[in-house]
Amino acid sequence: MANEKRTRRTPQQIAEDTDREIERLCENIRTLEEQRDAQNAEFERRIAAVNLRIKKLEDHKHAVLAPKPRRPRRTKAQMISEIVGKAQKSGMKLCEIADRLDVDLS
Repeated sequence: MANEKRTRRTPQQIAEDTDREIERLCENIRTLEEQRDAQNAEFERRIAAVNLRIKKLEDHKHAVLAPKPRRPRRTKAQMISEIVGKAQKSGMKLCEIADRLDVDLS
């Protein structure tokens, strides 16, 4: 081994090896960028799902804080006057309504 000399590479060979190494590293960068893009797409999908959930919760919160208006309760006198009013609108006279209800108007 002591007698064997190491063969020296020419500058062109060194440059070719360097070019191959650069190309390999560039390929690694492209692979990493593809992985990053895939991961970013996954994260964007997750973020969109969470934003949708937030929107649903905000809608629910608004529905809870602003309940639908309730109709006020009517008294018996109001209901009776409404019934008599509807009967009169349908063409009945007070005496006809009283006859149907078996009430004496005298």
